[in-house]
Amino acid sequence: MTSPDLVPLRRALISVSDKTGLIELGQALAARGVHILSTGGSAQRLAEAGVPVTEVGDHTGFPEMMDGRVKTLHPRIHGGILARRDDEGHVAAMNTHDIPGIDLVVVNLYPFEATVAKGADFETCIENIDIGGPSLIRGAAKNHDFVAVVTDPSDYAPLLAELAAHDGQTTLDLRRRLAAKAYARTGAYDAAIGAWFANRLGQTWPESVTVSGTLRQTLRYGENPHQTAAFYVTGERRPGIATATQLQGKELSYNNLNDTDAAFELVAEFDRPAIAIIKHANPCGVAEGDDLPTAYARALACDPVSAFGGIIAANRTLDAVTAEAISRLFAEVVIAPDADEAARAVLASKKNLRVLLTGDLPNPAQPGTLIKTVAGGFLAQSRDDGRVLPANLKVVTKRGPTPKELADLLFAFRVGKHVKSNAIVYAKDLATVGIGAGQMSRVDSSRIAAIKSREAAEAAGLAEPGTKGSVVASDAFFPFADGLIAAAEAGVTAVIQPGGSMRDQEVIDAADERGLAMVFTGMRHFRH
Repeated sequence: MTSPDLVPLRRALISVSDKTGLIELGQALAARGVHILSTGGSAQRLAEAGVPVTEVGDHTGFPEMMDGRVKTLHPRIHGGILARRDDEGHVAAMNTHDIPGIDLVVVNLYPFEATVAKGADFETCIENIDIGGPSLIRGAAKNHDFVAVVTDPSDYAPLLAELAAHDGQTTLDLRRRLAAKAYARTGAYDAAIGAWFANRLGQTWPESVTVSGTLRQTLRYGENPHQTAAFYVTGERRPGIATATQLQGKELSYNNLNDTDAAFELVAEFDRPAIAIIKHANPCGVAEGDDLPTAYARALACDPVSAFGGIIAANRTLDAVTAEAISRLFAEVVIAPDADEAARAVLASKKNLRVLLTGDLPNPAQPGTLIKTVAGGFLAQSRDDGRVLPANLKVVTKRGPTPKELADLLFAFRVGKHVKSNAIVYAKDLATVGIGAGQMSRVDSSRIAAIKSREAAEAAGLAEPGTKGSVVASDAFFPFADGLIAAAEAGVTAVIQPGGSMRDQEVIDAADERGLAMVFTGMRHFRH
């Protein structure tokens, strides 16, 4: 059958939880002579505004019952939605059973996701699972040849514009676009309910899972210009790029978003003022300090060459002094919980610099799920929320770390958690002084980090590299002693690593021979 392009809008069913724009929509439809059916609070709100409305119970001849659980589930409603107007049998059934056609369904669902987010009890969450709403939406979307369905108040204006442009009629193109959006909404709604149920039942990995997201931004391109990309948000209440307000600067790119997320997650690991500078999802400098300006200067000193064009993250409100220092470096993005007025004024002079303020920091210990697509499916794992504390450490060498070494070891290991494997992090005085990332061999990561440290020292006119007297962290065990020996040659005095290699004793012996202190964490931080 050929679908009609233009369909006159004569009767509409409106039943919404979110009342945004409801009165304006009702008034505009009534002004066009549209007969409005409605339920409960929506009908009351429309009637109070003087909009002519018929209660669904009056239309069906069947009262609303069971605390509103049963009201629209009736043949006179669903028949009016699902009937094909070009099918003689459907039209005959409508005439026989006195079922008027419904040309528009405006429904948004009970706020299940918001109810769960508020921490409501089990029964309250159950009562906020909509039944009639999804049935109406899916029925209208299925019969989009003749029925328009609106699930989002942001679509009221386009709908009314369409009616104005086509003398009270909707086009097939609009109805199809609205139908696609409607199915996406009910799919996401069911996914949220399924995930909540699985969580309540203690099912970490249920038999079936659906991942849903809402489009936040269509991006200019992906990692490379020939790739398309978009940014979707899931509704997870985690401070970061999804919650941030962009104060200024150009549109964020795919790579900007990826790197900014990495930077902010890293800097949130620290309790004292801290700065993380990220390039290509790896840190090129991280430091704590008594204040942000100190932390920034020390983070930048680790690798000022790589920091050019990087992402800068702070875990405190940005001040003018830090903003002034940042403004002297070409950076792509700055992200922080907040910025004072003086800092905002300083950064405003850098028109292309993207400045993001999140309002808060993510909790590194908060559980969550990470997803990566693979051919034919996806891999899911819990977020790496592991944190190593002094009590978790096992001293395996003849010499134990000094208090200063211990503080640096824990700092370095925490940074290493956010470095691509194989990861090696040299640190001194709670600042990185050399980072080796993403190498196929751990010894190469050790050597590269040392080389970077020497180059930074030479550029700064220092007599020796920062690795002299530093500590080193490895995200996984040293499979051979060579990586540790390379670190020792760079000047480290203490080592932190997970342990667990068949050659642990060989590595321990190498550390003892060089007078190094070494501790095992028992926890690995691979990051691929």
